Amino acid sequence: MTSMTGRRTAFAVAVTAVLACLTACMSAGPTEDDPVPWAEPLRAVERATGRAGSAWVTSTTVIGDELSLKADGALSWGDGVTGSLTLTYTGGTTADAMRALGVTSMEARYLPDAYYAKMGDAFAARADGRHWIKYAYDDLEDPGDGAGAGFADRMRDTAPDEAVKLLLASDDVHEVGRETARGRYTTHWSGTVDGYPGRTVDIWVDGQDLLVKKTERGRTEQGELSQTAYYSDYGVPVPVDRPPAADTADFTELMGGTTD
Repeated sequence: MTSMTGRRTAFAVAVTAVLACLTACMSAGPTEDDPVPWAEPLRAVERATGRAGSAWVTSTTVIGDELSLKADGALSWGDGVTGSLTLTYTGGTTADAMRALGVTSMEARYLPDAYYAKMGDAFAARADGRHWIKYAYDDLEDPGDGAGAGFADRMRDTAPDEAVKLLLASDDVHEVGRETARGRYTTHWSGTVDGYPGRTVDIWVDGQDLLVKKTERGRTEQGELSQTAYYSDYGVPVPVDRPPAADTADFTELMGGTTD
């Protein structure tokens, strides 16, 4: 089994990467009676995107010098967020730390109660042959160092309709105009995120009120955030199997085990 230092490194790197990749706001939008001019068209987008239930997601995320990441896969949000993404670390100190663990990309599986990270053969060699780490969302609320605070909410708020909720919760939203995104005619909306100074969200919506593209920009404690996500194939089936128990290590076990 790996040393305590190695276990903490694996935990911190994996959690930081996922938080950076799938950051979402936990604010609620305005009520149906709010007299803001953008409320009704954006609520139509929220309803349509929510009804679709699933989509293929491709995204890139950069956070200062800490992380550069690509994600690709399918997510479903009908009954809790489920899905599978391939995360590829393309730069930053997090990518350096992951390479030290023998990982340049990994599979991430999301189930309603937990997130699973496939760390690969190099990690398995130091974890009794187990390739996966399980992070139960309840456990991640208090991992002991504050790194996972709010993690469960963030994982449950990764669906594209959450970007619309960000704008519905804002006091500063405007329609930019008609634009083409990924070869589709769209309406571009832009706004600032209340409670996050300097953070902006832009969405591009097609004629069926479905998100085609989303961007977020702002500042975090780790540096400037820039994230772009594309959504396609709405309604795609998203089968997700729980990794085999014999091939899975629980993060609480890795953090609480004895050192060599």
